[in-house]
Amino acid sequence: MDRNAYLESAIRDVLSGDEATLDDRIGHAALLFATSGAMAEADRLLTHWHALTERPVTALVPGAVRARAWAMLFEARGSRPEWAAALTPLDVDAEERAHDTYLARRVSDLDGLFSGSPIGEAVSHLGPSRPDRLREAVARGDLDAWAEIASRQARPDVAMLAASRRLAPRLVAGADPLGLGDWAGLCAGSLVAALYQRYPPETGGWRELIAGILRLRGGGTAPPAASARNVDAAEARLGLRLPADYREFLLTCDGLPADVVFPRLLGTPELRAEGKVVVIADPAVVLLTAAGERWRTVEIDPALGTTTHPTFRALMERHLLLLAQSA
Repeated sequence: MDRNAYLESAIRDVLSGDEATLDDRIGHAALLFATSGAMAEADRLLTHWHALTERPVTALVPGAVRARAWAMLFEARGSRPEWAAALTPLDVDAEERAHDTYLARRVSDLDGLFSGSPIGEAVSHLGPSRPDRLREAVARGDLDAWAEIASRQARPDVAMLAASRRLAPRLVAGADPLGLGDWAGLCAGSLVAALYQRYPPETGGWRELIAGILRLRGGGTAPPAASARNVDAAEARLGLRLPADYREFLLTCDGLPADVVFPRLLGTPELRAEGKVVVIADPAVVLLTAAGERWRTVEIDPALGTTTHPTFRALMERHLLLLAQSA
């Protein structure tokens, strides 16, 4: 599997595919992570997908093999994650027998030719058949043989693998047959970010936006709002008229506590100006800069460099988005 090609194709499907394509891609990626031992990344991706799309989780298990795969993984981990609460529990003993039958079946040259047709299943048995090395490897419990074949596929059939009751415990324990390692986390993060790009969260007014930030931070209380008189006094002291959206922020909460990755936003008495640059954070890594009548918000990150936001609100909306993506 070409990891770069997989990620590029997956992001494209998430951003621009129809709903069925999106659901299929997210479902496959989650199983890919789960079979590499990255169950937490699979849960994270599916939790965000469910919250943003509001579609039933049954859309992630369009066929018997994929549903069986999750059932075996749940049994192996000893619990069902919250996102899977609406999935119908399966009889894993019966599913194990069904999967053994599935693996023993030879592949017909007509498989898929009549997909969706009522006679498709019957017709597929009429064509010449041949052994399937992937199924044979899974039936033997040979992860190395499966990985040797599957690694050459653009989208490895991880559902077939995870649906094996004898192999699911090894996958949950971190066998990682495709050797994905830390890439699973990178891919999951990229897909979560793409989901939020496709389904941007509603931020509401300033009060709702600040409440959302504090909720995703894990709690905390915003400082009381500044009075209009206090904001006017700060502007007089600075010798500058602050941008309208930043004034609205101060009139909602006079500053904001720091987060692990975000500085403390100063209250009105602490604001200071150097020419047409207003320092609004401690440390001084968030600035308001004026060019004529137009203001910009500058964010300085020692590792990532400097980012210029068109407005102060745009900075805060991005902060909310990053918090949501990392939740």
